Amino acid sequence: MRSLIGYLVCLFVGLTITYTFLPRPEAVPANPPLRADRVQINALLDVGRRVLAVGERGSILLSDDQGASWQQAQVQPQRQVALTALVALDDQRLLAVGHDGWILRSEDAGQHWREVRHDDSLGEPLLGVWAAGGERVMAFGSFGKFYQSIDAGQTWQPLALDIDSAHLNGMDGGADGRRMLVGEQGLVLRSRDAGEHWQTLPAFYSGSLFGVVRLSASDWVTYGMRGHVFVSHDFGEHWRQVEVGNALPLYGHARLPGGGLVLVGAGSSVVRLDARGELASASRISGHGTLTSAAMVGSRLLLGGEQGVFVESAGNLATLGK
Repeated sequence: MRSLIGYLVCLFVGLTITYTFLPRPEAVPANPPLRADRVQINALLDVGRRVLAVGERGSILLSDDQGASWQQAQVQPQRQVALTALVALDDQRLLAVGHDGWILRSEDAGQHWREVRHDDSLGEPLLGVWAAGGERVMAFGSFGKFYQSIDAGQTWQPLALDIDSAHLNGMDGGADGRRMLVGEQGLVLRSRDAGEHWQTLPAFYSGSLFGVVRLSASDWVTYGMRGHVFVSHDFGEHWRQVEVGNALPLYGHARLPGGGLVLVGAGSSVVRLDARGELASASRISGHGTLTSAAMVGSRLLLGGEQGVFVESAGNLATLGK
């Protein structure tokens, strides 16, 4: 009996020593840094001290160090569907839109988000959101979906447009009431009275337009499929194509300090336009696939796309902020 007890004691001690010296996995931090290069990004937004990115599976990422590191925001509820665009009403109140008519709202600069609208009955995406000033916001998307909020995005009402259910992809405007909406099949709508009335402009291109930018009351740029970029110097009365030297679609843009734009798209295309919408440079970055979005954060250019978010400062892009 004593020998059995002694054997069991020795066995217990041996197992304890073995366990003590076994290699341990490293402790996982409560909020580990997020690999922002492993999330498809559809839109970027700089709100001063913070940069935000939205993308696949309801992802909302935020960075407080100009894109060097990222954390995941808290979304309630998390529906795991793609988010496509976001906008700031001020430095605290933000809105994000996505598939299934999903609209999210934040009141703490993007740290926490709550759902204010969702409709999965049709599964149709919202593709853009634009702040009209004050409490007024517009959201738009597939098959002519166009909504307005007059209470900073808390409630939404549909607005009718005579566009035969065309997809709406981009919107811009100014405090003087001049606005433009662009979409598929070269659709361009213009308003002179803050969206009370819309005029469909004569077609000057048959492919999809993905974005529109107001450079001044008269100077506007729109861009889209097959590398097509157009500029107007008379608020859309006439348009002229800007030859950028490639036929790859362009999906997003960022304004540059001092005026001008950078446009990004498929094949890591990067096109720079000056303050009048004329071509300044066109190039491609190797190894980053399709780019969907861009944001100037200080002197750094952040790019987003199918390979997440990254900082581009090499080559001709180093002078973009000058």
